Amino acid sequence: MTTLLKSATIIDASSPYHQQQKDILIENGIITQIDNTITPEKDTQIIELDNLHVSSGWFDTSVSFGEPGYEERETIVNGLNVASKSGFTAVAVNPNTNPIVDNKSAVEFIINKAFNTATNVYPIGALTQKSEGIEMAELFDMQQSGAIAFGDYNKPISNDNLLKIALLYAQNFNGLIMSFPKNKSIAGEGIANEGVNATRLGLKGIPALAEEIQVARDLFLLEYTGGKLHIPTISTKKSVELIRQAKAKGLDVSCSTAVHNLVLNDEELFGFDANTKVSPPLRTQTDTKALIEGIKDGTIDIITSDHNPIDVEYKKVEFAIAKNGTIGLESAYTALNTILDTETIVKCLSENPKKRFGLVTNSVQENQKADLTLFNPEGSYTFTEKHVLSTSKNSIFLQKELKGTVYGSINNNITVLS
Repeated sequence: MTTLLKSATIIDASSPYHQQQKDILIENGIITQIDNTITPEKDTQIIELDNLHVSSGWFDTSVSFGEPGYEERETIVNGLNVASKSGFTAVAVNPNTNPIVDNKSAVEFIINKAFNTATNVYPIGALTQKSEGIEMAELFDMQQSGAIAFGDYNKPISNDNLLKIALLYAQNFNGLIMSFPKNKSIAGEGIANEGVNATRLGLKGIPALAEEIQVARDLFLLEYTGGKLHIPTISTKKSVELIRQAKAKGLDVSCSTAVHNLVLNDEELFGFDANTKVSPPLRTQTDTKALIEGIKDGTIDIITSDHNPIDVEYKKVEFAIAKNGTIGLESAYTALNTILDTETIVKCLSENPKKRFGLVTNSVQENQKADLTLFNPEGSYTFTEKHVLSTSKNSIFLQKELKGTVYGSINNNITVLS
């Protein structure tokens, strides 16, 4: 199959064509020519789109699908189709299924489900058996079967010694350990950020301290053990400062933040919309500003959608008993595009996450695999349910004004346009 992208602005700092507008010829999944003008031969698929921009394919490091066990939320096949149309050519899938992904068979099941798709799937294995935080899971066996990291999704490791042992053990095979930043004792039964807005609304608060004390503990353990640690979805100003200090010490630590924690704050809680109930919770404007600064100075390596489909019966209920989580693949880029420049977004969605999780980054240049995201940074629109491609509709960005368009992606010799 031959495809020609016409007049595409290339966004790829590692490419000699960075920030240049070029035609890109793709033959059998390989970029064979990049030039000012390329004349197509017969039977060439021509893609000519308004203000087309092209980058190396995006990789989301925190995506939840329902399958196996919760197919009513999202199947793997439909989830990967959503990811492809949202510009993601790779996703790391969380282990929060039923059964939990805590063994090699479960890892292989997910990988086999993703056959012949434009989006590659990389399972995250549970750090502990059944994600119960008691006994360490079969990390090495899961890595041999294709798991790229190990963590219990949205569940903190309360046992300090267990995390210490995991950090030590994983060094034997260069494994990446993930630790969700939440101290359960301090968080208690809180459901929203502890502060003025939670008080006004009568909602039990989760102090920023609940996250920060866990981040500090994790960093102390990492300094003691060595190894590689990734702290997913940080949300507070102090967490950014702690990780900045740890990196200055030379610790091998990375972190991510979720799109919604960057773009929105706890003012969204007024109205008691259960779609705004997420974990970690939406924080203050001060926190969001600190997160954005952390992105810009490189303290925060990765931005994730933290895509988490929840079926309607667990969201169309009163706020206090609703499940945490929002879908985010469809709105990730266009939400980020309201607060960050294009190059920064691409770096945090492509180069940085691929490097940290050990994926190959295919540059936008000749003789490289065509692993591409197609998008337009210009234009604005109101995100409504018609833009939701997921089976579950629990989007925190419904009725929000977002910026830009994702046209789709090209990967594995498959073109998917939205």
